[in-house]
Amino acid sequence: MLKVFVGWDSREDIAFQVCKTSILKRASVPVEVIPIKQHELRQLGLYTREVDAQASTEFTITRFFTPYLNKYSGPALFMDCDFLWLADVKEVFDLFDPKYAVQVVKHDYQPKEHIKMDGQVQHLYPKKNWSSLILWNCEHPANMALIPGLLNRAAPSVLHQFKWLREEEIGELSHQYNWLAGWYHEPRDGSPKAVHFSEGGCWFPEYQDVEYADLWKKEYKELTGEVWDG
Repeated sequence: MLKVFVGWDSREDIAFQVCKTSILKRASVPVEVIPIKQHELRQLGLYTREVDAQASTEFTITRFFTPYLNKYSGPALFMDCDFLWLADVKEVFDLFDPKYAVQVVKHDYQPKEHIKMDGQVQHLYPKKNWSSLILWNCEHPANMALIPGLLNRAAPSVLHQFKWLREEEIGELSHQYNWLAGWYHEPRDGSPKAVHFSEGGCWFPEYQDVEYADLWKKEYKELTGEVWDG
């Protein structure tokens, strides 16, 4: 069974539910979709960091617990909750190469906006959005360093810029699997296999008309039987 971990945020549970549905609906093999919930990790004593006012989501750091949660074994996929899958997630696992510690979409992402979803500050840094979709080699020797003790004290920049790895340990995936809505454009950049509403999805009032909102709303209706009313 393929293991897919999804960042969960209390403000965006509906985004997680639609993301999960879109994955399972199109999967050609058994898939387990596992939400990473910060409050649960805290209850277990695994996550002890102080609340970070600069963190835009509750899973800003918890995503890096994926190898630990997968018992440092085999491949696992992490993604933010604001994804909508249009293709079979097995395609990503088929690209797994054990020589890499992680495989990511290496965006050259330099947004001009200073504010994103739900009024959060848009922080700019190298490798921005690379960590929003990670195909992990959980048993790669370099990832054995990602124990709770380190994850609770490491600077966010160390983690999001993959500074525990050498550059040659970071493999590349097609941007089609992490299609940043509003950044990549059809047909110039091809077409999306998974849309990422990185700036904000239509579950936030101010993003009702974001690109691909119609596809998200269609998935929502199939999930709930209701029309999304914003």
